[in-house]
Amino acid sequence: MDSDNVDRINQLLEQDVELREKIKDQVAEFDKKTRTMSGILNRIHSTPSDGLPALLTSVQPVLDSCKDVTASLAAIIPPNQFWRWKEMWSISLRNAVFSAALIHYLQHGTLLSLSEATDILGIKSEWQDRFSLPIEDYLHGLITLVNELSRLAVNSVTLGNFEQPIKISVFVKDLFAGFSMLNLKNDTLRRRYDSLKYDLKKIEEVVYDVSLRKLAPSAKAENPAPMVE
Repeated sequence: MDSDNVDRINQLLEQDVELREKIKDQVAEFDKKTRTMSGILNRIHSTPSDGLPALLTSVQPVLDSCKDVTASLAAIIPPNQFWRWKEMWSISLRNAVFSAALIHYLQHGTLLSLSEATDILGIKSEWQDRFSLPIEDYLHGLITLVNELSRLAVNSVTLGNFEQPIKISVFVKDLFAGFSMLNLKNDTLRRRYDSLKYDLKKIEEVVYDVSLRKLAPSAKAENPAPMVE
């Protein structure tokens, strides 16, 4: 190997190290934002329904600021290198999708779509070869949403909100049915999907108990209203 070739290889290696450090800095900022959102949203388990609007309002600025990180990452990733670097931020991205989906559900009682998640996180179509929201990461975020809602179904009863588990049950059953129609080839995603049946069972047990004790009008609601007005 001649000296020119060695110098060129060393130059490329140094460029990779510099780029990796820049990405790590942005991912660290992304992680900070997602941890902050998770910390705030964890309070939903101890907050009465009438206090949820203020709680969700307080977390919204943090969610909005995630757009700055996605824009920064898109700016530093070289063209056509998305798949080379995506694993560095995939966990952060999944957590951001989870937070966005949970906020959306609590506000509207509906599922956050892939396109809505992309818009909320400020991910632009022209970044496709540098930074995007893969369907796998979106689905991981939704599975985490179900995990959290199964906790909420239990804790809402403690707070005296007996209708909320019923609404959650309708929503989660519909989401589970949607997942069951997907051809999941990703092993990790498949295992996490399989675990959803335990969350669903947990929610159904809460609904059964609420219904048996006649604490809520009905356990057969088909179009749940938003939890936050």
